[in-house]
Amino acid sequence: MSTGGASLVRRALEAVRRTPRWQERLVVLTVGAGTLSYACQDNRVLQISDGTGGKKKVVILGTGWAGASFLRNIDTSLYDVHVVSPRNYFMFTPLLPSVTCGTVEARSIVEPIRNIVRKRGGAFRFWEAECYKIDPTSKKVHCKSGDGTNADANGEFVVDYDYLIVTVGAKPNTFNTPGVAENCHFLKEVEDAQKIRKSVMKCFERAALPNLTDEERKKNVHFVVIGGGPTGVEFAAELHDFVNEDLAKLYPDVKKYVNISVIEAGEHILTMFDKRITHFAEDKFKRTGIDLKTNFKVVKVSDKTITMSNPTTGEIAVPYGLAVWSTGIGTRPIIMDFMKQVGQGNRRVLATDEWLRVLGCDNVYALGDCATISQRKVMEDVDSIFRVADKDNSGTLSVKNIKNVLGDIYQRYPQVELYLKTNQMKGFHDLLKDKETEELNIEEFKKALAQVDSQVKMLPATAQVAAQEGAYLADCFNRMNTCEENPEGPLRIRGAGRHRFKPFRYRHLGQFAPLGGEQTAAQLPGDWVHVGHSTQWLWYSVYASKQFSWRTRMLVVTDWGRRFFFGRDSSSL
Repeated sequence: MSTGGASLVRRALEAVRRTPRWQERLVVLTVGAGTLSYACQDNRVLQISDGTGGKKKVVILGTGWAGASFLRNIDTSLYDVHVVSPRNYFMFTPLLPSVTCGTVEARSIVEPIRNIVRKRGGAFRFWEAECYKIDPTSKKVHCKSGDGTNADANGEFVVDYDYLIVTVGAKPNTFNTPGVAENCHFLKEVEDAQKIRKSVMKCFERAALPNLTDEERKKNVHFVVIGGGPTGVEFAAELHDFVNEDLAKLYPDVKKYVNISVIEAGEHILTMFDKRITHFAEDKFKRTGIDLKTNFKVVKVSDKTITMSNPTTGEIAVPYGLAVWSTGIGTRPIIMDFMKQVGQGNRRVLATDEWLRVLGCDNVYALGDCATISQRKVMEDVDSIFRVADKDNSGTLSVKNIKNVLGDIYQRYPQVELYLKTNQMKGFHDLLKDKETEELNIEEFKKALAQVDSQVKMLPATAQVAAQEGAYLADCFNRMNTCEENPEGPLRIRGAGRHRFKPFRYRHLGQFAPLGGEQTAAQLPGDWVHVGHSTQWLWYSVYASKQFSWRTRMLVVTDWGRRFFFGRDSSSL
């Protein structure tokens, strides 16, 4: 060591000796705390890996709306949380049609799962793999990473659980139509939207080649959307805007050949919306030149033509350049195998009770599109409900008591309250006029409830339902110990005591249907229906606020602003 270096060390040591004792202690405490913090972090990772510490292990399959909502709300300090999913991000699916046309970029609508839990602390592990088997008997899930990282080079591993949350979603339903899987695009994942975007631009580039006939150009830019639901309608509207606002300027010679068709097997599109919205959407599509074909069923798809049938015209085949299949959802193979194990082999989707517990096995919950709540009929237990209310066996009740009974029914059967609030049943509401002196015949009330029972349907397979289910179940898990001692749920109809939690209650917050041209249809609670430019701005504000983070919120708003000023990106990247 040089003389200068030795002198520097001596001066540093003398400075430490001259430092007051409290400052020395502070330095030692700071360094020690830092070392201890690092050691604790390292030990925590080991604890997560080993699943020690006496915490229950919660395994989540999937990172869709239900899984991400559960993960976002669960108290990770109470559980050892493990997530298994083939994708390491959450995707804001309502904006997928916007990604297909470059209105919004793909990365603007995805949020890495690790970002969601990074600031929450607690025990957490994530594996990018796909679960291919659930074993409820031994409480294990079998997974495969696809990277071949273990000794057998097949990437398989097994994860045990105390609680299993199944949120694997669903797959597109082709209804076994020949040629759909090979020749059609789907719109369920980010990769699907990116493929559609590339295919649209390739169709235009092919149509612009100089060696094609007019018929070949028409075929290349004939875009067919199969399915008149919200996704298909929104994609058709987005594509129409993309063509007329952006591509018409870049491909002026091709614009006149473009044709967008929507094929729907039913009589109308957007059948889950109010009839006023359905009729407005159909009229708008006709005005803007979108070819709407209702009562047509697609029977076969080849690489060149789509064959569809109609009771009047019979089978016809039309050439196309790009086809998007958006007709509904189907069950994933893992769920089909699992349903057979738990005695639900004759069902289309996994059945759960009102607390989201899978029927037929313990400590397994299913949320989102892969499951549906098996809602008990009110009439199954109506006698026991009225036996308590009508203690003197008079056969009548005052309207005031009827309202109390109805409140009890709402708590036990949330689907009844949802149906009565979203549907007009004048005859039922006439029975409940606010006249406390008037008595009501119980048999008449039972008939009204039977009418409700016959009309109540399963909850829709939407992001709104899945997100609410995830938040509800996370809240139940966070309060599980407290509710063990003080149950908050309704009285058990069969058996003594109360249920631990109140059953899941879906709150319908409304729905949107963008129709292009900066016009959106909105149907909100309270029979509020509106279509127009003002509703489009409401759609912007709601979808921006529903993003999972400020990062994606700012990215989406920036993409919208970029589109307003510079138009959509027409590159095929």
